[in-house]
Amino acid sequence: MEERNPPVVTVYASARLAEGYAFARPPVHPRIIARIAAHLGITQPLACALDVGCGAGRSTDALAPIAQFAIGIEPVSTMLMHCRTVAPHAQFAVARAEALPFAAQTFDLITAAGSLNYADRDLFLPLVAHTLKPSGTLVVYDFSAGKRLQDDDALAHWFAEFARRYPAQAGYALDVRTLDWARFGLRLDAYHEFEIAVPLDADAYLRYILSETRVEHAIARGQSEEAIRDWCAPAIQTIFGTGARQVLFTGYVAIAALGEHSRA
Repeated sequence: MEERNPPVVTVYASARLAEGYAFARPPVHPRIIARIAAHLGITQPLACALDVGCGAGRSTDALAPIAQFAIGIEPVSTMLMHCRTVAPHAQFAVARAEALPFAAQTFDLITAAGSLNYADRDLFLPLVAHTLKPSGTLVVYDFSAGKRLQDDDALAHWFAEFARRYPAQAGYALDVRTLDWARFGLRLDAYHEFEIAVPLDADAYLRYILSETRVEHAIARGQSEEAIRDWCAPAIQTIFGTGARQVLFTGYVAIAALGEHSRA
């Protein structure tokens, strides 16, 4: 049975992780938002967008090209330590998806990037229906860790060992296609899977991989960041060499709206 009020995930109450999310994550969000804008036919900036569970603010900053005013909300205040640097033109608030502090019909667009997994959907999705404008859109998206290269299997083999050594926390998986959207006054208009290639060199990939929550969980269990870095760095340097390589990120985008009739 789904917990109605799941606790805030404490791994994100880490200054180290907040810095990593702010400055070490590859620029995947802007590429996804560009695809979403093309799918929705957004040619002029929308008036107001909300990013739910914005983390350090990278996903909120990605809304700048398509929204005149963007707000990011995040339940863990630590994650917002660098939000003014990350997204200087956005506004931020500490708030939970289950208690959106906004009036009815406020937003043209609401995004949730990997945050719907943590939210109580029975509480959050009715609030989406309440705060969206009649023509508004909810976009839910997520993407995997960058664990494959475009042109060989070396990184995939290494990442498999990394994942065994530093396991992820269970309970994150969510298939948005299985949700009863109609029960919340919404309809699922479209669902797309994607693969995006981002060029990263060895240093950038090492900084990124150390910002993964797997590493934060390992540190919480008593391992040192230095020891984890020392294990990761030699193999990453060997795989990437002296230049940038195309790292693949796979994911999905789900687009929902109010009402009964699909626009897909």
